[in-house]
Amino acid sequence: MKCGFCGHEIPPGTGKIFVRKTGKITNFCSNKCEKNLIKLNRLPRNFKWTVAARTLRKKRGVEK
Repeated sequence: MKCGFCGHEIPPGTGKIFVRKTGKITNFCSNKCEKNLIKLNRLPRNFKWTVAARTLRKKRGVEK
């Protein structure tokens, strides 16, 4: 499964699952990703280290 913020692959047995009141499930690989999305309401495409930003700027090393 992939992280809901950064888009990187999460190894089995690690990470967090966040379930909203609406029933939507979001997976996170770290506290950094969880805080950026939930607490700070940030967009992934604004951060260089996320897959969304790397695909937007067409950089190498993007996971497909």
